[in-house]
Amino acid sequence: MTRVTFISADGERRQDVDAPAGSVLLDIAQGAGQPLEGTCEGQMACSTCHVIVDADDFVKLPRASEDEEDMLDLAAAATRTSRLACQIVLDGALDALTVRIPGEFNNMQGM
Repeated sequence: MTRVTFISADGERRQDVDAPAGSVLLDIAQGAGQPLEGTCEGQMACSTCHVIVDADDFVKLPRASEDEEDMLDLAAAATRTSRLACQIVLDGALDALTVRIPGEFNNMQGM
């Protein structure tokens, strides 16, 4: 199990969720009622599942693929620790993960 802490865009609300190994972060977020659309259903054709990973946790994640990096270049309010939640698979090596939900997103499918 991995403990995932979601922080709202305004930084005020926190939600802790336990996620089984092998889960995709987007699925866990949506199941917890977080406002991540995931419009393209994990196909990396949009950035509606963009999250900002805590810097301490970011270094524990596998490096983003070139396709994910390209999509993040188009994400609203992207930071150097931004990732697409559809590309983060939670595993046993990651005992905790903290992510902030951005306040805005760009849907690249609609463009």
